[in-house]
Amino acid sequence: MQKAAETMNARVGVLSDTHGLVRPEIRAALAGVDCILHAGDIGSPLVIDELERLAPLHIIRGNIDTAAWAARIPETQTVEVAGKRIYLIHNLAWLEIDPKLAGVDIVVSGHSHRPLAENRDGIYWLNPGSAGPRRFTLPICLSILQLGGPEPKSELIHLVPE
Repeated sequence: MQKAAETMNARVGVLSDTHGLVRPEIRAALAGVDCILHAGDIGSPLVIDELERLAPLHIIRGNIDTAAWAARIPETQTVEVAGKRIYLIHNLAWLEIDPKLAGVDIVVSGHSHRPLAENRDGIYWLNPGSAGPRRFTLPICLSILQLGGPEPKSELIHLVPE
């Protein structure tokens, strides 16, 4: 498990499904975050380079990340940020752990391109949607996760008008 932020308060940029695209709106939305979590379908090593310039990056690979450059990237990762254990997985259908038994506070996923933020049984489930090319009529967005209060809070940031 990696520790991302030692302070008890953190502002975390969460995105997924960039599919090789880093929009200028992403840079603006992530300005000043303590760290960035990317939940897979990166699409290009250039995305990693761009995001690492903004803040410490924790990244996993998704189902499209099959090229040689992605082999070093894990399929899942647990990161501790502001005292919260965050489990990153691209597709929730691949989830092989019980987050509660594993001591996970937050599960971050991608894949569906559908934003989701809900607390179920004491676990905060967050899918930031897709920050990459538009798919169907789904929004292009990311989330800002605020940690430090009694419960995690997230704000969905629309990157382009719907």
